[in-house]
Parts: sequence; C-alpha cells; structure tokens
Amino acid sequence: MATSYPRRNTSGGIWKVNDLAKNLLEEGTWPSRPVGNRGIYAGGNPGVNTIDYRDLASTGDFSDFGDLAVTTTISLGDGTGSFTRGIPRWGGNAGPTDGIEYITYAHLGNASDFGNLSAGRYKPSALGDSIRSYSCGGSESGGGVLNLIEYVTIATTGNVVDFGDLVTAKSAPSTPCSPTRGLVCGGQTPGQVNVIEFFELGTTGSAVDFGDLLGNAGFAAGCSSHTRGISAGGYPGAANTNVIEYMTMAALGNAVDFGDLNTSPSGAGGLSNLIRGVFGGGEPTPGIHDVIDYITIASTGDAADFGDLSLARAYLGSASSGHGGLEAYDPRIPALPRGSGAGTRGLWAGGQAPSTLSSIDLVTITTLGNASDFGDLTLGRYGAMDGAMTSSVRACFAGGGTPAGYFDTIDYVHFAHTGNAADFGNLTSIRAEFGSGSNETRGITYAGYASPAVGPSVMQNTIDYITIATVGNASDFGDASTTAGGTSCVNSTTRLAAYLGYAGEAPGSISNVIEYLTIGSTGNATDFGDKDVTRNYSAGGISSTTRGCVAGGETPSDSNVIDYITIGSTGNATDFGDLSAAGYKKSGLSSTIRGLIGGGFSPAINDIEYITIASTGNAADFGDLTTVNYGPFSASNGHGGLN
Repeated sequence: MATSYPRRNTSGGIWKVNDLAKNLLEEGTWPSRPVGNRGIYAGGNPGVNTIDYRDLASTGDFSDFGDLAVTTTISLGDGTGSFTRGIPRWGGNAGPTDGIEYITYAHLGNASDFGNLSAGRYKPSALGDSIRSYSCGGSESGGGVLNLIEYVTIATTGNVVDFGDLVTAKSAPSTPCSPTRGLVCGGQTPGQVNVIEFFELGTTGSAVDFGDLLGNAGFAAGCSSHTRGISAGGYPGAANTNVIEYMTMAALGNAVDFGDLNTSPSGAGGLSNLIRGVFGGGEPTPGIHDVIDYITIASTGDAADFGDLSLARAYLGSASSGHGGLEAYDPRIPALPRGSGAGTRGLWAGGQAPSTLSSIDLVTITTLGNASDFGDLTLGRYGAMDGAMTSSVRACFAGGGTPAGYFDTIDYVHFAHTGNAADFGNLTSIRAEFGSGSNETRGITYAGYASPAVGPSVMQNTIDYITIATVGNASDFGDASTTAGGTSCVNSTTRLAAYLGYAGEAPGSISNVIEYLTIGSTGNATDFGDKDVTRNYSAGGISSTTRGCVAGGETPSDSNVIDYITIGSTGNATDFGDLSAAGYKKSGLSSTIRGLIGGGFSPAINDIEYITIASTGNAADFGDLTTVNYGPFSASNGHGGLN
C-alpha cells in the first residue's frame, strides 16, 4: 500500500490537491523531493586520477569509485552536479587543459568525457543547480586569470556555452549555491581577494557584488544548503587559514564567522547535502593530507572529524547529489505565508527625510507596532507613493531619484530574508514618481517624471512591465492616456487601475482621471472613471482582491481624503473615510484585509496608519517608521494582486 501523506518535507507518496494547496499557503512552499547524499572527490595534486565516494549522511572513510580519464593536479569544484550525474573535473593540471568529465552517482566506474571548456585552464571553480553546471574563472598558461562564466546542461554532453562575466577576473574562488543563486567568493587575481559576487542561475548575464569575506582567501572550499553558503579554509596570502564563514544566500552582505576547521588547508574540496558540509584533503602547512572535516550548515561552531580520503591530495575536484543548488519539484525560495492577512510582510524602501534614504523598513501587517530595519537599497533614492512590483516571494523597487537626478535602476529583495537589495535590471527610461502594481507574475510601472526639473515637459506616458521571477530589463507595455506624474495605482490579480496625478501639458494641472489596463496583456490604458476628490501624490498600493484604496494627496493643498474603487468594474471613486492628518507623498501597502499608509510630507512624518479595506471609516494609528520619510517605495507579499 502506498505511503499516506501529506508530509511537509517530501513529494513522495500520495498528495491530494487540497493538501498541496494547504502546504503552499501555510508552509509557503511545495514539498521537496528527498535529496541525495553521495559525495565524490576526484583527481588532485600530486597528480592522481583517483575518484573517491561516500554517502555524506554518515561519517567514515571514502572508498574507491573509479578513475578520471586524465590525471589532474588542479581541478576545483564545490559539489556541482544534478541528482543523478556529477561533474568533478573542469580543465585542470598545471599545464591547463579544457576537458570536462562526468560520473553517474548510482554506478561505480570510471568518469566519461562530457565536452570542453572554451579554452584550456586550471583553477576554475564550479557550481550549479539540477539543470546546469557553471565554471567560474580560472587561470591560463602564462598566469593570466579569467573572468569567464560558462555553463553546460548536465543531462546532455557537449561543450560549454557562454553565460557572462565575473566582476573581477580570478581563479580558485569558493562557490556555494542555492537553487536560484550562485556565489563566487574570494580567489586569486593573482593576489588574494575577499570580494563575494553572485549571479542568478537559469538566466544569462554577468555577476554583481554581494559583499565581502572576513579576509582575503583563494583556494577555500565551498558548500551550501538551500539558504546558507559556506566558505572554509584557503590561502589568504601569507599562511593558510582554518576559518569557516557563512553567507545568507538570498540576502546581500558580508560573510559572518561560523567557526574553525581542525587544520588550515589550502585547496580542500567542498561537498554538501542540505544538512552537512564536508571538507576533504588540502594542503596544510606543511604537506598534503587526507583529513576530512564536517559541519552542520544550519548551526555555527568548529568542524568535527568525518574520516579520511583513500589517499592524501589537494586541489581536487568534487561533486555531490545533494548540494544546496538542488531542489526538485519547485525550486522557488520558500514564500512566507500570505493572503487573508496571514503573516504578511510590508516594506518601505528609500525616500526623503529630508536627505535621500537607502534604508528599507519592515513591518508585519497583521500586528500593530513600529517598523524595524530590513536592509538597504543599492542606492539611496525616493520613489513613488504606492506599491513596488511584488510577487509573494520577491519585491522589485524601480526607478526613483534624488534632487540631483533620476534613475532607471531596478533593485530586488526576497521577503523571507532580511538583507540588502540586489540589482534586477533597468526600466526602459529614467523615471520617478510613477504608479506601480503587480500580480504574482508581472510587475507594471505607470507614467512618471523623467527628471527633477520643474514643468510638464518632463512628464511621461510610458508603461513598462517586468517578469518578477526573472532578473532582466523592463519591456514596453503601452501608454497612459496622457503624460502624468505623481500617479498612484491599485490592482487585483488581473487588472491595474491608475489614479493620474499632475497630467498633460498645462503647468500644475491635476487630473481627476482613473484609467486601467489588464496586467497579463500589453496595450494602452482605458478610461475607468473619476476620483472622488481631484488630487495627486496620493498613497496607493492598498488593494484586496476586489477593492482598491488611495489616501491623502495634494489638491493642491494637503488632503486627508481616503477613497476607493471596485477594481473589477468601472466607475467613479467613492469616499472611504479620512486620515488622521492631511499630507502627500505618503506610501501605501496592504494585505488583502488591511491597508497601511506610511510617512508623508507637509511636514515630514514617520507615522503609519491603517484601514480595514473591506469596510469604510477613518484610519487608525499602527506605529512608526524608523525615521521621518516621504515618497518611499512600498511593498508587501500579500496584496490583492497575489491572491
């Protein structure tokens, strides 16, 4: 008889549709298939072709698996491979080669030829997910270092394809990865460096800055779970180190101390399953050894003895069937619970206070209280008066500016992990003070200003869109009915409605127009109706699945009005109630039940107020932002476009 489920940590057995839905809503993820445990070490200095293996779930010595076709001295890797196939050799040897070899974990035996790198090299490092393996950097004959990122599709064989470039040319970095992101940590340039870079797996493009290691290190060993990356040991430039440090994969920032290895190896090989990191071999001072250490990735502390290799060696290749890049069934970062107001997170990012801010504030929408620090944007700027483009997993903050100029930058963060924002791509043009909204798949930016210059000539009618799950540049969606700045938007899962602000060519002309578009299509906007009170710079982004609210604004005097529309129909807005204080450039966000209005101007404040979207009435006190702020971006992982 088949196993009865649901169980939250496996996709095996029997799953009913309602159990899958319950798991997604309450646990924030699909069940994951059990991940393998087999680890492989291959080749290494002093020039061997030996392949060792062991199941990483239990400690002990590694055993003979087979042989590489080529004897190697320097061919690195931090556990790259799929559930069934490992790629433990990328180039290698002191006289660089271009060969790639693979093994099948389930069958002992010799490695087979996979294909070739674009040119011969040694000291590249490798990472990957269940689909692709990536080679990062390396050294050429003559000592030059490379900035290449290349990849192969694991289930096939063949030569590498170009992916993009590292920020800095280097060899011998450590390379932990999650199912969506690869880190390239430290390395030689030819001197040792401490820079951490990252790139998004499954796409193509160049790496960007993540943060820094605690110290310079080349020839460190890397390993990872889905959420945490590890870099251990290495050669800082004077003597080897035994330091273990970790990074939170979904955030940005510097590495944090984890503990120490039992020895100080340069050129150890890193392996992992989702629980345990394993570091084998290496070159402590003096000599080469066969020692293997291990850690529990989710904890901190010093390493413990795992066992021994079949022979002492260093600078060895590695592969495993359970590393952090592998997550079957659904490779998304787990979402926080969302919808119906359950556990929903709200963010305010950037703004003016009166100097330009880069900070990101965090609140839990269901619980009254003050905001706390989440992280920082890639650059300080004020943005819009309504929601950023968000899915239940990711928030994207687009455009914005300072009094000196505007930007086309798009940043993103993951709701589940506090930390700094990363680069997503660019808008089709430089803009700020526009409306925005989203459903689970697509984000929209609506009209805006092209520069801080005064006058109608800088207003835009451009509508852009992005696919939130895929980093990259925005594409043209269509046009608003007129050029407009200070616009606010609300949305359902299918429709976005825009309250136009300053509009047209007449200086100081505030529009009373509301228009709409269908998020899943492209094309120009259509008339929806009129505002209850003609004003601009209102706080938007407050939406249930059926109702959208905007609050405050400029008439041109300050307003405390809140009004609402039924998003699925057309028609004029209706009075909802009042804010406790009039003001403009406030920013709104919401769950499907509760709307929050934060900050604002005239004067600048740090107040957060809230409303219950399904009712009508005046706003009430929620708490405070971490600082006075007006015109920040705002985002949540449970608004009406996501349910």
